[in-house]
Amino acid sequence: MDTPTTKHRETEAISNLPEANKAESGQSECGDACELASRPINMKAQTPQATVSTFSITGMDCPTEESLIRSKLASLKGITSLDFNLVQRTLKVGHIAEALPAISAALDSLDLNAKLLDTENPAPETPPATGNLTRLALAGVFAVASEVVELAYGHSWIVLALALAAIVAGGLSTYKKGWIAVKNRNLNMNALMTIAVTGAVFIGQWAEAAMVMVLFTLAEVIEARSLDRARNAIRGLMELTPERATVQQPDGSWVDVDAKMIVVGNRIRVKPGERIALDGEILEGRSAINQAPITGESLPVEKAEGDHIFAGTINESGSFIYRVTAGANDSTLARIIHAVEQAQGSRAPTQRFVDQFARYYTPAVFALALGVAVVPPLFTGALWLDWIYKALVLLVIACPCALVISTPVSIVSGLAAAARKGILIKGGVYLEKGRELSWLALDKTGTLTHGKPVQTDFETRQGADPLTARSLAASLAARSDHPVSKALTVAAQKDGIALPEVSEFIALPGRGVKGRIGAETYYLVNHRMVEELGICSSDLEERLAALEKQGKSVTLLTDEKHVLAFFAVADTVKESSREAVSELHALGVKTVMLTGDNPHTADAIAAQVGTDRALGGLLPEDKLHEIEGLLSSGGIVGMVGDGINDAPALARADIGFAMGAAGSDTAIETADVALMDDDLRKIPTFIRLSRATATILKQNIILALGIKAVFLVLTFMGEASMWMAVFADMGTSLFVVFNGLRLLRK
Repeated sequence: MDTPTTKHRETEAISNLPEANKAESGQSECGDACELASRPINMKAQTPQATVSTFSITGMDCPTEESLIRSKLASLKGITSLDFNLVQRTLKVGHIAEALPAISAALDSLDLNAKLLDTENPAPETPPATGNLTRLALAGVFAVASEVVELAYGHSWIVLALALAAIVAGGLSTYKKGWIAVKNRNLNMNALMTIAVTGAVFIGQWAEAAMVMVLFTLAEVIEARSLDRARNAIRGLMELTPERATVQQPDGSWVDVDAKMIVVGNRIRVKPGERIALDGEILEGRSAINQAPITGESLPVEKAEGDHIFAGTINESGSFIYRVTAGANDSTLARIIHAVEQAQGSRAPTQRFVDQFARYYTPAVFALALGVAVVPPLFTGALWLDWIYKALVLLVIACPCALVISTPVSIVSGLAAAARKGILIKGGVYLEKGRELSWLALDKTGTLTHGKPVQTDFETRQGADPLTARSLAASLAARSDHPVSKALTVAAQKDGIALPEVSEFIALPGRGVKGRIGAETYYLVNHRMVEELGICSSDLEERLAALEKQGKSVTLLTDEKHVLAFFAVADTVKESSREAVSELHALGVKTVMLTGDNPHTADAIAAQVGTDRALGGLLPEDKLHEIEGLLSSGGIVGMVGDGINDAPALARADIGFAMGAAGSDTAIETADVALMDDDLRKIPTFIRLSRATATILKQNIILALGIKAVFLVLTFMGEASMWMAVFADMGTSLFVVFNGLRLLRK
C-alpha cells in the first residue's frame, strides 16, 4: 500500500521539502537593467531590512514603457529585484526600506501614473480608458484635410497649419513620452515616432507626418483596449465572489455583511441561486453546488453536512448554513487568482528570447537608419531628402512592439484559459514545457483510483482475538488520513468497534505506522515492512500473494515479534483515468505508474488503466529515483500525485501535477500545475493548450519579423511610405494581440 501518513505530518513535510531547482535559465548578461528585470524576488535571500513594494503603473501599456522603467531604475542603489506584470500593469520592486522615496521619485519622473499600492491589499485599480477619442477624432479630421488640401493645391501654409493641428491634437502624449525616453537615452517606440514625425515635418512631408501621428495614436488606443481583454480574463475571476453575505449574529438574527468583514467561524446562510462568498463547511442542509469556477466541472456536485464548499461557486438548489473556514483573502479562489497573477509575472522561455532579441534589435535598426540617412548622400551624391525620408520610414517600422507584446498576451491568455477549466499553471515556463512532455509518472491511490478503498478481507494469526485485532488496527489507522487506513477505520466504526488511545505514534514513510497501545507497541504496515522486521513466513507469503494478485492492497497488524492479523482492501479505478491514459498515448506521451503498493496490485491496476509500465513496492526515495532515471533518458518528464509520498518526485520532475488541489493549501503552493479536481483528463487538455500556445507564439513571431523584413526591402526600393509603415507596424501589433487572445476560447 502507499504509506499512511498523518495530516499534520504531511503538511509539515511538504512545507519543509527542499525546493527543486526549476529556475528559469538561459538569460545572458545584458547589463544592470536586464539583470534586475530577470532576477526573481526572493525574500529569503534579501537582507532583514529588505522589502517588496508593488506599484500600479497605468501608463505601462507596452514593453516600450517596461524597457524605459528598467533603464531608469537600474542606476538606483538599494534595489534587489524587479518583477514586471505587463498585462496587469504592475511592478514589484524588491528594495531596502531607505530606497523607496528614490524609487517613487524615479517612477514619477517618467510620468506613467505610477501609484504605490497598499501592501495589505495590493489590488491595482482599474486603469482609466486610454486616449481622448474626441481629440483623436479631431486630429483625424485635420490630418485628412491636410492630405486633401495638399493634393488639390500642393504645398502651402494651410497644409502646414492643418498638419501641425493634427499633430498637436493627436500626438502631444506621444511627444511627451518620446522626450522622456530620449532624455533617459532609451530608444523606444515613442522616441522613434517622435524623431520620425519631427523629421518628416522638417523635410516638408507635412501631411504625411500628420497622418502617421494620427494612425499611430489610433492604433495605440485600439491595442490598449484589446489588451484589456486579457486583463479582464483574470479580473473576471475576482468578480466571482459576492460582496456581501448573510451572517448569523450573536442574538440569532441574520444580517447582510460585507464579505471582507466576515471572519473564520462565522455562520452564513445561503439561498438557492446565490453565489457562495467564502470557503466553508456545511453545518445544516444540503444542495447541489456548481463548482465550475474552481474545478472546471461541468455538472453540479451534491454537498451535505460536513462537506467543504468554495467561494465563487453557485448554490444551484436547496438552502444551507455553513461555517466559514477561510477569510476573503485566503479563500481557494483568492489563492487561484494570486497564483495566476504570479504566473503572469514570470517569463516563459520564448518571452525571454524575444526580450533579449528586442534589446539588440532596436539600437541596431536605429544605427542602420542613421547610416541610410547619411552614407548614400555623402559617398554617392544621392539626394539628402530622399534618403532621410527612407531613414524615417525605417525608424517607424523598427519598433519591436508587435514582436514583444505577442508573447505575454499569448501566455496570459493560455494561463487564463487553463484556470477557467480548473487547471492552475504556476508559470509560462510550464505552459511551454507541457507540449514537449514525453513521460508522465502517475501515483495510484487517489490519482488513478478513487482513493476510497473498502475492506474486503480480514484474517487473524497466532490465535489473536479478531475483535481485539480489528480494534488495535483501527486505532492506528484512525491517526492517518491515507485512503487505505480510512477503509479499516470505517469498517471498524460501522461494526461499532471501540478504538483505544494510541501513544508514541510514529509514521514510517513508505512502510506504515506504529504506536503504543497499553503496554505494547504495535505496527500497522505493508508487506515490505514485515519482511524488514523479519517476521514473515512462507505460508503468509503465499496467502498475501494470492490477495495481491487479485489487485488488493494488504495491510498487516504486528507486534514486535509476530504478525497478528492482516487486512485486504480494494480500490476501484476511475473511468476518467482510463480515458486520460488513452488520450495521453494518443498525444505521444508514455505513462508509468509508481506506487508504494505491492507489485501484483500495481500490475492489476496498470492492466485496467493501460499504462505502459507499472512499478510497485516503492518508497518515496524510490519514486524519486525512478523520476531521475526517466530524466536521464532525455525529454520532459511529468509526475502526478496527491500525497507526501509523491512530494520528492513531484519536486524533481520537470512538471509536477497535484491532484485535487481545491481543498489543499500546500498543493496550490507547491505544485507546478494544480488540477483543482481529481480528473486526470485535465492533463491531456493541458498538453493540447500548451501546443496551441506554442503554435500561436510561432505564428506571431514569424508574422512580426516577416512584415518588418518586407518593409525593409520596400523601403530600400523606394516603395514604402511613412504612413504605410506605421499602419503595417500597428496592424501587426493588433493582429498578434487578437491571435493570442484566441487561446481564451480554447
